[in-house]
Amino acid sequence: MGRIALIAANWKMYKTPAEAKAFTDAFLPLVAGHTRDQIALFPSVTSLATVVEAVKGSNVAAGLQNMHFAEEGAYTGETSALMLKAVGATHTLIGHSERRQYFAETDEIVNKKLHTALRHGIVPVVCIGEVLAEREAGLTADVLKTQITGAFAGITAEAATPIVIAYEPVWAIGTGKTATPEMAVEAHKIIRAEVAKLLGSGIAVNVRILYGGSVKPENASALLNEEEIDGALVGGASLKPDSFAAIVKY
Repeated sequence: MGRIALIAANWKMYKTPAEAKAFTDAFLPLVAGHTRDQIALFPSVTSLATVVEAVKGSNVAAGLQNMHFAEEGAYTGETSALMLKAVGATHTLIGHSERRQYFAETDEIVNKKLHTALRHGIVPVVCIGEVLAEREAGLTADVLKTQITGAFAGITAEAATPIVIAYEPVWAIGTGKTATPEMAVEAHKIIRAEVAKLLGSGIAVNVRILYGGSVKPENASALLNEEEIDGALVGGASLKPDSFAAIVKY
């Protein structure tokens, strides 16, 4: 279908600028010339400028793990789209499960951030996924549909092209538990069908849906060779250059 996979590293609250620079110095030679997939690093805000500078001229993009929906204002501790662009970032994560869990981000907030990212030409990676209790109660499809509908409210098909979706079953993040390829594919099909309802089949067939949740070199190939899975959002296994490179080269 021509969807180019995106392999993304979410470093979470790890790596000082010096550590981020050491990572990129070691990582870039490992993936030099890799054109099959797009690659993006998502450092913390203090390391973003360092990573942007380090990846210049390479096949690797840089983004931030979070972005506020306001252009500017009295939002202590937040980072705006204009700030991201000023340092050369091209991507942002939106609505990561940890933002939802620890910082009370709602689908409405995710939607506001998505509108802002698209308005400023930043590639948004919108994260959705169910918790263990929801999966065990058979509510996975309902949760995913609700989150997609909320996130995409007011988004037009014309504006939606850059959007990337990351399916991250919350019960699989940092737990060592991974959704089987079959479970991930089922969820991705639900998501793609919901996008088709909201924005049309033309957008749905082209939207990239990543899998995130304890992705590591040992399971990357089984997951990423599934036609429905268009890349990965990688947490812990992205903190070491050789580990993340192995995933990129699945």
